[in-house]
Amino acid sequence: MADTTGAPKVVGRLASHRLLGELLAEFLGTLVLILFGVGVVAQVVAAGLGDHDSIAWAWGFGVTFGVYVAARLSGAHLNPAVTLALAMFRGFPWGRVAPYMLAQTAGAFAAALLVRWNSSEVLAKADPGHTIKTQGVFSTLPGNGVFPISEWGALRDQIIGTAILLLVIMALTDVLNTAPKANLGPLLIGFLVVAIGMAIGTDAGYAINPARDFGPRLASYITGYNSAWRDQYGDLYFWVPIVGPLIGGPIGAAVYHYVVRPFLPEHAEQPAGSILPEDE
Repeated sequence: MADTTGAPKVVGRLASHRLLGELLAEFLGTLVLILFGVGVVAQVVAAGLGDHDSIAWAWGFGVTFGVYVAARLSGAHLNPAVTLALAMFRGFPWGRVAPYMLAQTAGAFAAALLVRWNSSEVLAKADPGHTIKTQGVFSTLPGNGVFPISEWGALRDQIIGTAILLLVIMALTDVLNTAPKANLGPLLIGFLVVAIGMAIGTDAGYAINPARDFGPRLASYITGYNSAWRDQYGDLYFWVPIVGPLIGGPIGAAVYHYVVRPFLPEHAEQPAGSILPEDE
């Protein structure tokens, strides 16, 4: 009789190895996303090179390239709101939700540190005291630090913006719908982020991603931005880009799941917990 006593250990090691690969993919994918996103804001705000449109496009391309980096291993969530929504409506394992969120936040944190280091001279010249003037390079502010938006108005904006993000992502990645092939999906998701930035970016800077905001916010705080947790009014603000997306993401996913998907013809299975459709 064959000895199978070691089989559970082997399976456990394989599962741990696979999870490690997924978490590294989420870390690197989010790092790429933030390098482009925070990097372009540093260039525009501190160096005066570029404008709002270059910010929107760089964030969108950052999402696209980050998804290409992580897609095959982890499904390329790159966003805790996406991970939560996929667990609720696409069968992503709940046991992996917290590890994915931590990996995403760590990737955003590491990327922001790299941008902070690489842009240190430019930031110091533009804002020697590291004040609210350049705090928006790393984290979002209500009304982009300019317009009279309260934290509650920004929360509303984050709920709506992230709901739109997940509603469209659910459509783009549903093989029962007219989903693009896997190699085109990341580009369209990037365009989606560009569109959100151009249309819904005034009230709160379209963080629509808790990791995107908290990781760089923490990085800026430990490198000299003492007001990082607050907005231009002095109010504690860091919670808004965390809570808003975690509410809005499931709302948008639920709208798609209950309003659109029940009426689609059933001819394929959707892979659990992936931001990309199954290869045709």
